[in-house]
Amino acid sequence: MASAWQTVLSVHQSIVENGDKRTDPWLLVYSPVSVSLIFLVYLCVVWAGPRLMQHREPVNIRVFLIVYNFAMVGLSAYMCYEFLVTSWLSNYSLLCQPVDYSTSPLAMRMARVCWWFFFSKVIELSDTLFFILRKKNSQLTFLHVYHHGTMIFNWWAGVKYVAGGQSFFIGLVNTFVHIVMYSYYGLAAIGPYMQKYLWWKRYLTSLQLVQFLLFLLHTGYNLFTECDFPDSMNMVVFGYCVTLIILFSNFYYQSYLSKKKKK
Repeated sequence: MASAWQTVLSVHQSIVENGDKRTDPWLLVYSPVSVSLIFLVYLCVVWAGPRLMQHREPVNIRVFLIVYNFAMVGLSAYMCYEFLVTSWLSNYSLLCQPVDYSTSPLAMRMARVCWWFFFSKVIELSDTLFFILRKKNSQLTFLHVYHHGTMIFNWWAGVKYVAGGQSFFIGLVNTFVHIVMYSYYGLAAIGPYMQKYLWWKRYLTSLQLVQFLLFLLHTGYNLFTECDFPDSMNMVVFGYCVTLIILFSNFYYQSYLSKKKKK
């Protein structure tokens, strides 16, 4: 037992010591313990929440949801702008971009927006809580929990080790998608009379699939070319995108194509 604990401590020490020293002081970045605890609390909420709400009425949080969703639109728009402008000013390449670990203004600006992107994934765990409070348990699918729960680890690693470089492409595309996504959620929260204006829901899923395909091509290309960006990170992103494409494709089929066939 003591030997196993020593191994855990040794691995933890290696993780915290080999990170980007610029981002280490920032909230939740230095050690994986913080995000691991957040993840465990998240899983507890997913398990216990529906059980606690079973004999209770759904909570009316419509006004809060409207504010929350449009606040997320604002945050996503800010991050999208920062990724775009900072990469443009830094002359980033779309094909191969190493991480600039210097403390120059542009390098730090990119690192900061990477941190905000990571932190936005922590905030987005609230989406699950809102489903539970509203007793929308059908929304608590494996896809939803898997995607939300794993993204905080993916981007914790991104900020910890590669706050910049190739990472900017994922942040840029995903924040654009989230502008569209949270705009949809915000409009939907206003009321049923908005439904006639939300005919584009299925295209939102298509947009999400397109982004994962872009990430797959982007990271796949870098795995087979000489680029001073960690292949380990590209391999993780590549594998992760494969799982998301499978899960989102199944969701698209079940939600739209399968129902269409039944009709």
